[in-house]
Amino acid sequence: MAVVAHAQFDEIQSRISEFVLDNGMKFIVLERHQAPVVSFYTYADVGSAQEVNGTTGLAHLFEHMAFKGSQKIGTREFEKERLALGREDEAYAAFAAARRQGASAEDLKSLEVAFRAAQAEAGKWVVKNEYDEAVERAGGRGLNANTSSDRTVYFFSLPSNASELWFYLDSERFYEPVLREFYKERDVVMEERRLSVEGNPVGKLVEEFLSVAYKAHSYKSPTIGYMSDLQNLTRSDAQSFFSKYYVPSNLTAVVVGDVDKASIRALAETYFGRIPKKSAPEPLRTVEPPQAGERSFKLRLQSQRVSLVGYHKPGIQHPDNAVYDALGSLLSEGRSSRLYRSLVRDQKIAVEAGGFPGFPGQKYPGLFLFFAFTAPGHENAEVEKALEAETRRLCKELVSAEELDGVKRRARANLLRQLGDNAGLAMQLADWQGLTGDWHNLFRQLDKIDAVTSADVQRVAKTTFTEINRTIGAIEPEQSTPDSAQ
Repeated sequence: MAVVAHAQFDEIQSRISEFVLDNGMKFIVLERHQAPVVSFYTYADVGSAQEVNGTTGLAHLFEHMAFKGSQKIGTREFEKERLALGREDEAYAAFAAARRQGASAEDLKSLEVAFRAAQAEAGKWVVKNEYDEAVERAGGRGLNANTSSDRTVYFFSLPSNASELWFYLDSERFYEPVLREFYKERDVVMEERRLSVEGNPVGKLVEEFLSVAYKAHSYKSPTIGYMSDLQNLTRSDAQSFFSKYYVPSNLTAVVVGDVDKASIRALAETYFGRIPKKSAPEPLRTVEPPQAGERSFKLRLQSQRVSLVGYHKPGIQHPDNAVYDALGSLLSEGRSSRLYRSLVRDQKIAVEAGGFPGFPGQKYPGLFLFFAFTAPGHENAEVEKALEAETRRLCKELVSAEELDGVKRRARANLLRQLGDNAGLAMQLADWQGLTGDWHNLFRQLDKIDAVTSADVQRVAKTTFTEINRTIGAIEPEQSTPDSAQ
């Protein structure tokens, strides 16, 4: 199987081409003519890690705004809309300033009414969902986007005879985007936060966990943003964020499917080539200092018991990255994994348990995170002790050749499955290009995993799974008070 897999990987790589426009935007193209469809994937090298205190949540909010259209898409008459948007911003600025200064309730109400009126006036010029409907009318599928700590991505698939539509639509969102309906969309994101964090015990746990595990690096901030920041973000904030990070040299587009690479280049130059060249943003400066002692906390919530245990680890460019991937597979992939067998099947102290590297991101040094949902009738302390026993076992005992061979077989099988799907392959090529600077590393990773030895696994486990490098966070059920028990 290994020989067959490598032959298939080599054949695919031989059909991948790449080029860079004069403005710095990179394109990766893979011709696959088995079916008349093509998948497009745009990778913006910006995520919540690029945010600063006061404006957290901007990367995710701009992802929402990128579907609102441009000066040509989503508007009835842009010049009139532009004036209306200016009045909306002025009205919001007056309302926000009064709120900060502690104005009377009566004055605040009056200013809010004026803002809502200006917002409604600007809304009259909006053609809602024009971007989405253009894709749907052309037979497009899978239109979506996603923001993480490391990147923001935009993607969908089209019939190959409609390929030019993607070039027009996607270039418009980065050439002259209009951040219309900004404050309405900001409210949508705030509601997402209420549902995913403030009303979700696990969301609260994860947010608190990152703030404890990280002291300096921006991985400590939630991608959704802090509520106080979201409440005060302005259209101007989002425009500045776009201008800084959505420059051509910070964008990579991947095209996989029934296309001709020469035509793709011509279309890229016509549509994306019109975006002005700008300087790339400076890289992050802050480096998380080494952890010098175990950190732990507990949340008291109305929830089942949950435990998180994390250990700091290097980023994706580190020579041991493949060893960490092997560790993740060994511990957590499938029902034959060590954590499932030990905690769920045999001891029955957890209903679900797992562990994986690269949390909350992979580009910068992240965490190897373990999680467990404690079974009824058991305590988090039991689960945490069992997780520690599994990491100590890795430090003391060499992994068997049979187990390690299973890890390598699964890695090959997973990659082969991804290669069968245009959209999945486009995503993988973009992610490896964006995270490591070279899409070839997608295929090199398999060789690196194949080269992992039992001694490598033990060495990395000993280095990583130490008490001083550990953060533990848990949810304990909210205790009843004497009054509540009556």
